[in-house]
Amino acid sequence: MTRFHCVLQRHDFSTIMSGRIPTLTLSGVSVRPQPGDELEITIANPDRSTDTVMTDILIGKTISIDELFDEYGFDAVFVGTGAGLPMFMKIPGEGLDGVYSANEYLTRLNLMKAYDPEYDTPITKGNAVAIVGGGNVAMDASRWAKRLGAEHVYVVYRRGMEELPARKEEVEHAIEEEIEFKTLCNPVAVIEDEKNPGHVGAIRCIKMELGEPDASGRRSPKAVPGSEFDLPVDTVIMSLGTSPNPLIRSTTPGLETNKHGCIVTEGDEGKTSREGVYAGGDAVTGAATVIKAMGAGKAAAKAMDEYIQNK
Repeated sequence: MTRFHCVLQRHDFSTIMSGRIPTLTLSGVSVRPQPGDELEITIANPDRSTDTVMTDILIGKTISIDELFDEYGFDAVFVGTGAGLPMFMKIPGEGLDGVYSANEYLTRLNLMKAYDPEYDTPITKGNAVAIVGGGNVAMDASRWAKRLGAEHVYVVYRRGMEELPARKEEVEHAIEEEIEFKTLCNPVAVIEDEKNPGHVGAIRCIKMELGEPDASGRRSPKAVPGSEFDLPVDTVIMSLGTSPNPLIRSTTPGLETNKHGCIVTEGDEGKTSREGVYAGGDAVTGAATVIKAMGAGKAAAKAMDEYIQNK
């Protein structure tokens, strides 16, 4: 039995969600508690805590963080909105039918059950699929595409096999399922299908070579002039990572963020540049693991408890 733990401090609290069903995201595969799972909430002092779940509220759009303090009377706010905004390459043709972000593709499959004929969730079950990126989520998407019946599934990555950021086990599993790796290649355009206007017909790539190491220690890929080629595909899945949605940072004056759009915090306690505002998880670190986000939430809860008691 799966247990989802949420440890709460001894204060009245409210949970605010933009949707209705709580979800977790594990390695790009969205899951939710199923019938029979136990949702366990441990409250330090049940006599003093009242929990309110406010759904269908989009912070920064429906109400702002300032309004949570001024109109709703909260003493502290924790921002745990994650980093769910998918990245694209901003190359020609990304708006064609058949181009997905890995987030959308996996959500349609795992949450909306597009693989099940009894569900009406639309998804392209391509015959030739290109996944752009080399992380764990790219491996997930490639294996799903294969299981949906694609004859050819390509992982297109601008560095070599040794530089793939995905876990070794994930890569091995993909190879076992006959995923084809097109390394040292980088897309420059998505090409429209002449016989099916508006849809993907190919992905144009340029060959790459590795140069000197960059600031991260990895060798920088450089394009080989004149090496462009077209890879015939009918579906393209962009798995380039995610970033925090800009809505909160753009509507919260004084909330410091870094160049990646992540909220800047002090130490491990999640304290932000705004008085009474704490943050943790992917909204601070960028896309990382669930266990790290859980640890950040626990540390911030302790810091918020101390902050409120000392006000």
